[in-house]
Parts: sequence; C-alpha cells; structure tokens
Amino acid sequence: MNLLAQILIALVALLHVYFLVLEMFLWDTPYGRRVFRLTPESAAATKVLAANQGLYNGFLAAGLIWGLCLGTGGGAVKIFFLLCVFAAGVFGGLTASRRILLVQALPALLALVLLLAG
Repeated sequence: MNLLAQILIALVALLHVYFLVLEMFLWDTPYGRRVFRLTPESAAATKVLAANQGLYNGFLAAGLIWGLCLGTGGGAVKIFFLLCVFAAGVFGGLTASRRILLVQALPALLALVLLLAG
C-alpha cells in the first residue's frame, strides 16, 4: 500500500505541475481557454491572477516532490502538502467549480488515506 501511496502522491504532484503550466503559460491560449472555459476577453483580464494561482500550484507540487525525495522520513511533509492540496481543492470546488473537487481534492484525499493506512 505504501508504494501505491507514493505513486498517487507523485501523480498529484505532476497534476499540480500541469496546473502551473496551464495557469502561468497557457491561460490565454486556445487550449487554456478551452480547459477553463474562458472567452478571450476574460482570459486576458484574468491572466495575471491565473499566473499567481499557477505559482501557488507549483509550490504545492514542489512540497509533494520534496516529501517524496525525503523517503520514509518525509511523512509529515507529505501529509502537510496533501492537506494543503485537499483544502485548496475543497475551497475551489465550493467557490469556483465543482469539477475541482474531483480533479484536485479527491486525488489528494485518496493519496492521504493510502499514506496514513501504510
């Protein structure tokens, strides 16, 4: 179960690297607008805010990767950053889009449950 938890944590980290790229670099491209269901006007108006949000997603990914690099001694780091990802996912799901609950909060929760069960 521990290996499965580590794999899921790595996937959550990679997902947040993807969010970073989407929000910091692809926000106002056709692909970014399609993913976030934005008009060209709204994408242009919110580009700086999205880049800031992307940077925070990068910090979440970095924390999870740091925890993975620490190995078995990184349990507290992994738990902390998974809780941060989960909290951000719940907040986003309640305030922005229910989709965020499935894409961000649920994978973090599953990884956390597996980590704690291991």
